[in-house]
Amino acid sequence: MLKILLVVALVAVLVYLVVRVAERRGGAVVRRRSPRPQPPRMVAPDDDEDFLRGLDRKRRDPEAPEEPEAP
Repeated sequence: MLKILLVVALVAVLVYLVVRVAERRGGAVVRRRSPRPQPPRMVAPDDDEDFLRGLDRKRRDPEAPEEPEAP
């Protein structure tokens, strides 16, 4: 029983040392996937600053003429 425990401990130490050496040399033992770039987010009308500003103007002065949209 003691021999088996000694062999398991020896294997664990060897695996630990191999991983440490591989990490120091720059080799990745476990490679993680890089995160995918996020697609551009759609801007809803309620997130648009100009749209919200126009709604605020209309609420304060409903008789005011609307401003033309800038290209």
